[in-house]
Amino acid sequence: MAGAVKLNFEPKPKLGDSEKVTINLGFVDLGSIDLLVQEGFYGNRTDFIRTAIRNQLDRHADTTRQTIARHQLDLGIRRYSRQDLEAVKAAGEVLHIQVLGLASIAHDVPAELARDTIAALHVLGALDASPAVKAALGDRIR
Repeated sequence: MAGAVKLNFEPKPKLGDSEKVTINLGFVDLGSIDLLVQEGFYGNRTDFIRTAIRNQLDRHADTTRQTIARHQLDLGIRRYSRQDLEAVKAAGEVLHIQVLGLASIAHDVPAELARDTIAALHVLGALDASPAVKAALGDRIR
């Protein structure tokens, strides 16, 4: 996209911005977690799981940074308002959105406007958009 259109971008999520994930664990693993919680190493199961995930992400941080740079991904939260997309359309441009984190398309964005202005959408993380916009972009989401 040319530099003529300025879009809202938040590089780090605000506290409380999260996505719920459900996992299945074996009984022995779950019992081991409960034992560590009972012994006071962790406040609860969630605290243990978050700590384990963060440790693994830290372990692979260099690879993640290199991959983000190689694929030219935006990191964090990227928000697209109706006004942003109208400006893109007025400039005769289209977006190729690539986000690691959260891509958010405002819920007042009409499906037709999204389709006219978003040529490709690749999100590693979560996409927040109306069902109509998701349907309209279905063939452009990977």
